[in-house]
Amino acid sequence: MKILAINGPNLNMLGKRNNEIYGEKTLAEINSLLEKQGEALNVEIVTFQSNSEGSLIDFIQHQADSADGIIINPGALTHYGCSLCDALADTSLPVIEVHLSNIYGREDWRAKSVISPVAKGQISGLGWRGYIAALRTLVSELKGEI
Repeated sequence: MKILAINGPNLNMLGKRNNEIYGEKTLAEINSLLEKQGEALNVEIVTFQSNSEGSLIDFIQHQADSADGIIINPGALTHYGCSLCDALADTSLPVIEVHLSNIYGREDWRAKSVISPVAKGQISGLGWRGYIAALRTLVSELKGEI
């Protein structure tokens, strides 16, 4: 089983940007935790981050045929990334949207996601643990356990 773990704009700055909101872990640390959990679940994790919507779409289009599911933190593209949403929908893969912070407890504009209509679910506000929860949930679903 292969899961894509995709991160959008500014997530490369984790560990350096507002730690009170986003936590202290770097993206590399989060990816490492995901990969360790993937090994325990016998799942290959392919990670990717870009600050460019086009690069995210290219990655999705190139990887989707060999993947079983997608975990995505779209960053700011959550709110206006319509072409990213289309690319995710075109894969027909199960998608779980993840946000480190509680997007519903912040500015009003953050509560609107253009990605959520194509996602099976959304995890918001659990910090880095949200990625692990998304992986466990996605794998369970793909195995028919839920």
